[in-house]
This record gives sequence, C-alpha cells and structure tokens, in this order.
Amino acid sequence: MPSTDLLMSFLLTSLVIAASPGPDNLAVLSTGMSRGRSAGIGFAIGCGLGCLTHTLWAVVGLSALVAASRTAFLVIQYAGATYLLYLGIKALRNAGSLKKVGHEEVSGANAPGSFWPYLGRGALSNALNPKVGLFFLAFLPLFMDTTKPVASQAALLGVLFTLVTVLLFVVLGYYAGAVGEWVKRRSGVGRWLDRATGCVFIGLAGHLAFSGRRP
Repeated sequence: MPSTDLLMSFLLTSLVIAASPGPDNLAVLSTGMSRGRSAGIGFAIGCGLGCLTHTLWAVVGLSALVAASRTAFLVIQYAGATYLLYLGIKALRNAGSLKKVGHEEVSGANAPGSFWPYLGRGALSNALNPKVGLFFLAFLPLFMDTTKPVASQAALLGVLFTLVTVLLFVVLGYYAGAVGEWVKRRSGVGRWLDRATGCVFIGLAGHLAFSGRRP
C-alpha cells in the first residue's frame, strides 16, 4: 500500500484533474442542464463506473495491451466516437419531439431524463475512451511504492480516483440539473438546451476520433 503522504498527494492531484475542464465533466454538465438532476447524476455515476472499468483493465494488463496495439487502440477509439455521435444525434432529434409527462405533453427537450439510462450512457462513453485507460497507465504508477505489489496498489488508487471523480461529478450534475430546470421554465429554452447538448456530444465525438491516435 502507498504511504500516507503518497495517498494524500494522489487524492489532491485527482481532485484537480477531475475538476479540470474535460470531455466527461462537460458531458455531465450538458446532460444535467438539458435533462435534469436525475439524468446528470446518473451520467456522473456512469462515468465513475467507466473509471472502474479502466482500473480493472490496468490491473489485468489490458490497458497495456491496447497501448501496444495500434489496431486495438483505434477500434476502441472509433467505437467510443461512434457512440458519442449517436448520443449527439439522438439529443438533436429529441429536441422537437413530444413526450407524455403525467397528464401533460411536453417537448422532448423539456422531458426529464431518468437515472438508469443515463448511468449506462455515462459508463459506456467513458469505458469506450481508450485515452482514459492510457491515462491510468501513465498516472497511477507515479504514486505507487515499487517495493510492494503493483496490482493491489493500482486497484486501490483506481478506486480512490473513481470516488473523487464521482463525488465531484455528482455535485456538478446536481447543480447543472437545478440550473437547467430553472432555465427550462422559460418557453422554448429547453429545446435549445437539448440542441446544445447534441452539439456538445457531436463535438466530443469529433475530438475523440481526430484529436490524435495516441494521447
């Protein structure tokens, strides 16, 4: 197990990294604003589940295999970009649709999102980004004690990073949802929030696909 000083340094660094602008927190922010608190929190926790997936991959060596294989890296990279593109197009298409909420019909943009579907979307969007896995490979060893078993340390650090990320993202998703729900009370704004969310996901898809094959 890493020393207490190393763990404290790791937690502080993880907090800074999680709070820095990036694809995941941008996706949580836009999802919360367009679909409400439940969807934002679900997407946030889903991103955490994706981090756990990358932790498992790092422990069993799959991330190292992806790092060494150009083909494996590109397959996962383009699968992730395709999924983000799908989410973006779906958000754009939902912007003008009608859905039943209670006894009222509201536009797809104003209909609140449920927790579980967005948890799955967050998990997939994170797990299908190979750059997160390669980040774990580069980041976690910086805080390991090389005289002790590596796998158990990687697992511990990965879980701690996930907890920090989830806590921060849940707060972000909650308050983004609160702001979005307030803004959407104004006529027509919800439709534009959905369109903005669609554009964000399409932009993230392009960034993942074309920003460079290796981080």
